[in-house]
Parts: sequence; structure tokens; C-alpha cells
Amino acid sequence: MKTYEYQPKNICAQKITFALENGEIHDVKFHGGCSGFSKGMTNMLEGANAEEAIRRLEDVTCQNRGTSCPAELAKALKEAIAE
Repeated sequence: MKTYEYQPKNICAQKITFALENGEIHDVKFHGGCSGFSKGMTNMLEGANAEEAIRRLEDVTCQNRGTSCPAELAKALKEAIAE
């Protein structure tokens, strides 16, 4: 299992960490931001297929930011898969 760290832009969380193993997401953590949201996302994404998560999360926006915590996670997952 490989662990990744991503510095998101224009969201409340200052950092996103997660692990990937065989295309599955594990141990997602949003550092900063809303703890309830972070816990919910962590529970929902544990063991999820990374490609499917990207598809579901990449177009989510928050307020007028043009992005969101889920969209930034999708970017992070794309980068990790591309490595």
C-alpha cells in the first residue's frame, strides 16, 4: 500500500492524505476543514475503487470556489494513479 499527500487549493482543508492499494482507496484524511465531513468521506471511501471515486467526485463544487474537498481529492487520486 502506497501513501500519498496532496496540497489542495482553494478549500478549507490544508492537506489530504490517503493510501492506494490495487486501485482501492484507504485511510483518507482531510487535515483541517469540517471534521464531520472528513469522517463521513473517510467512512464512505474506505475500500472504494479510485477510478469510480474520481468519476463521482471531480465535478463537485463548494460555494463559489470552483472546487471542493471532494473535487480536490479526485485531483489527488488522478495524480496518484498517473505515477
